[in-house]
Amino acid sequence: MSAAGWFIVLLALVFANVPFLNQRLFAIVPLPLPAPTGHRAAKKSAWIRIGELFVLYFAVGALGFMLEARAGNRFDQGWQFYAITFSLFVVFAFPGFTYQYLVKRR
Repeated sequence: MSAAGWFIVLLALVFANVPFLNQRLFAIVPLPLPAPTGHRAAKKSAWIRIGELFVLYFAVGALGFMLEARAGNRFDQGWQFYAITFSLFVVFAFPGFTYQYLVKRR
């Protein structure tokens, strides 16, 4: 596997965990605070996290597609490829999901 392939795999691992490791939209945009409740930060809903996961999957896929085309040997992919890569992306998100929803905080 080339360096570009490993770069995409590591990037997918990082991007899959971004929605779960912070309370900002795409780790950049702060969410609006609800009604005045003190200084508590807004918490993202699970639906926003799932939406971010989809968008980041397509961002990593577009970058991988670009690197593959730049290497000169772009291959056509069927639906099976996208189903498997999205499943792998969701598996990569497991550490962040575990940290956000399963780890008890005091």
